[in-house]
Amino acid sequence: MVKGNLSVTPEFLLLGLSEVPEHQPFLFCLFLTMYLVAIVGNLLIVLAISATSTLHTPMYFLIASLSCVDVCFTSVTVPKMLLNMHAQSQSISYGRCLAQMYFLILFLELDNVLLALMAYDRFLAICHPLHYTTTMSPKFCIMSVSVALIVTNVYPLVHTLLMSTLSFCASVRIHHIFCELYALLKLSCSDTHTSELVVYTMGSLLFVCPFLFLSLSYVRIFSAIQRLRSSQGKLKAFSTCSSHLAVVSLFYGTLFGLYLRPSSSYTAEDSAATVLYALVAPMLNPFIYSLRNKDMKGALRHLLSWRKGWSW
Repeated sequence: MVKGNLSVTPEFLLLGLSEVPEHQPFLFCLFLTMYLVAIVGNLLIVLAISATSTLHTPMYFLIASLSCVDVCFTSVTVPKMLLNMHAQSQSISYGRCLAQMYFLILFLELDNVLLALMAYDRFLAICHPLHYTTTMSPKFCIMSVSVALIVTNVYPLVHTLLMSTLSFCASVRIHHIFCELYALLKLSCSDTHTSELVVYTMGSLLFVCPFLFLSLSYVRIFSAIQRLRSSQGKLKAFSTCSSHLAVVSLFYGTLFGLYLRPSSSYTAEDSAATVLYALVAPMLNPFIYSLRNKDMKGALRHLLSWRKGWSW
């Protein structure tokens, strides 16, 4: 195989889930529908929380922040994929590929940190209710999200800079729906040892640490729930965490299954699994947070009825 720098091969080819032309119309309609549901659902969550004063609490602030991140996350990948399907073109420029990888990692990290903050919110509400209002103040919430936004830029920036120093083989066919980090590392003809070392080192700090913090919060939560004498009290306490636990299971179950292994073991079949966190999870999150939440359902009904009142 001939090796060459990307000055010779300035584009990658995103092969997607299938190269069969007959499959493209179905996949286009499927992903377009899922994308629209994800965007509309998450924007409705943000608008409902913003328009309802009773939902101006730390928990709903974090849910709205997560919805904003999910809108950005899906918009980084899906529009380009749909455009390629519609134009019957698989190409993406080198610069756009690196930019896509940067924002993918950024929004994944933000999701990770926000889920950990939401677990901390539930921990305080259940285990230390008297300190909840003073600890989870509006200033603390805004500062936490702002700091997370700044810190999470470091990881994708380092990877993007390292990736820009690599050379790639003459074949730049990415068996993926977007420019994913492991897929790019596998294509490189350069020594990727340093890049992989950075992936595991920084990944452990910025992904595993929030997960451990989240897990510890839930250990304390479950311990506190078990000490409750009333069965109704236990059920009520657990119901406040059930939606968050469902989102956490979907998010981390996919990520750990895909990325806690060497990039050399990454296969084309794994690209289908990434759809779970890239599109399915952002699409399902609004339903998970609203279906069993009376306050959220009421806010959504109020929002939709208000919009209906303005229609001609």
